[in-house]
Amino acid sequence: MKRIVVLTGAGISAESGLGTFRDKDGLWTRVDLSEVATPEGYQADPDKVLAFYNARRAGCVEATHNAAHEALARLQREWPGQVMLVTQNIDDLHERGGSKDVLHMHGQILRALCAACGYRWRWQGDMSRRDLCPGCSSVGTVRPDIVWFGEMPYRMEEIYTALAECDLFVAIGTSGAVYPAAGFVGEARASGAECLEINLAASDTAGMFHRQILGPATETVPAWVDEVLAG
Repeated sequence: MKRIVVLTGAGISAESGLGTFRDKDGLWTRVDLSEVATPEGYQADPDKVLAFYNARRAGCVEATHNAAHEALARLQREWPGQVMLVTQNIDDLHERGGSKDVLHMHGQILRALCAACGYRWRWQGDMSRRDLCPGCSSVGTVRPDIVWFGEMPYRMEEIYTALAECDLFVAIGTSGAVYPAAGFVGEARASGAECLEINLAASDTAGMFHRQILGPATETVPAWVDEVLAG
């Protein structure tokens, strides 16, 4: 077993104080996602959308990576084969935990995107309609570099290629409710990969996995990485 694909979701950052989305107290139970997480919502009320993501950006900056992030960074460093780390999360806690080459399929809260020219750049602090794009000098076109509902996640061809070639697929802290990520286990399993779920509770796609490890990510992920590296 040489090639590992790891998918992480909100559950890996929950113990860092960043809320999950689809449980009974999750973010999407408190806001209307059509108003704050779609292109149409942004067109209808850009100030509301930018304020929503300004708050999330501030929360990301204040958060601290945890033992699960550090464990996956260790796996990347010490595993003799390939480890592709794909995350649905828009925070940078994997990078702060030491991981390299993290594939953010849903974008990053600490980056900006110009809706006019497609230019992307690093962003900290609040964002407003008065901001200027450094690529084309447009005003009023700067938005978070986030994949909203109805938009195509990033680097999907690369992800599907890795799923078809991996020996082990691991989903950590994911709900199994959001596609296309919820379909990754099926893709990997169809290609002959062993599939493992590590989660606080069973996901919507739990039946697709060969094995489950349930419990808090800060306990289960380091223990699993120790197990893998020990051979």
